[in-house]
Amino acid sequence: MPIPADWPTTEAEALAEQERLRPLVQAHDDEGRDDEGPGRLIAGVDVAYDDDRDLVAAAAVLLDRDTLDVVEQATAVGRIAFPYVPGLLAFRELPAVLDALAALTRTPDTVVCDGYGLAHPRRLGLASHLGVLTGLRTLGVAKTPFTFDHHEPGAARGSWTPLTDPATGEEVGRAVRTRAGVKPVFVSVGHRTGLDTAVRTTLDLARHYRLPETTRRADSLCRRALADAQRTGTTAN
Repeated sequence: MPIPADWPTTEAEALAEQERLRPLVQAHDDEGRDDEGPGRLIAGVDVAYDDDRDLVAAAAVLLDRDTLDVVEQATAVGRIAFPYVPGLLAFRELPAVLDALAALTRTPDTVVCDGYGLAHPRRLGLASHLGVLTGLRTLGVAKTPFTFDHHEPGAARGSWTPLTDPATGEEVGRAVRTRAGVKPVFVSVGHRTGLDTAVRTTLDLARHYRLPETTRRADSLCRRALADAQRTGTTAN
C-alpha cells in the first residue's frame, strides 16, 4: 500500500489541502433522497498504529443495516502517511482507509468513521475529508467532544444536545446518548448526510453498545490486522 505520490508531507501543505477541500463538503442529505435514509450497506472504517515500526493498519467492514450482520470486510497495511499533528489526523489515516475501502467488492451506501466530520476546527475532519475524496455519504462518530462545547444530554437512549463551537456558537454536531445512563458519543456530518440523518443512523447502528456496530467491528479488525503484520514482520513498502 504505497502512499500517494502527491500526498501532503508538511503541515503547511496539509492545511492548504484542507482549505481547498472544505468548500466541497455537502453538509446535508442529497436533494430528492427518498426514505431509504443511509441505505442498506453501511461501512465502518478504523485504523490502528505501530509508530515504532511506522505501520498503520486500516479496516473497512460492510454491514447490513437491518441485521447488523457482516456482509464483507477488508484490511490494508502500510506506512504511516503523515506525522501526528492535532487537527490533521486524516492525513495519517486516509491512504490506508482508502485502500481498505477499495478492497471491498461492493460500494457502501454510507461510511461511518471513528472520528469527526464538520466537528473540526477547519470543518474538515476525517469523515468529511473521506466523503469529498470518494463521493460517498459519510458521517463521524467520535468518543470525545474534541475542543467543542456541549451540555450533558438526558439519560434516556436517543437524547441529544448540540455540540457547539465556543468561538462562533455554531452547531457542529450532537452529543448523543446511545445507551441509557452511558456517556454519549459525538456525532457530526461528514458528506452528503444531514445531521438528523447522522444521528438516526448512529442510533440504528448502536442497538446494543455505546458505539455503532460498524465502529466496533472495524476497530477489532484493524487491531487484528496490525497484530498479524507485527507477528509476521510485515513492513510497509
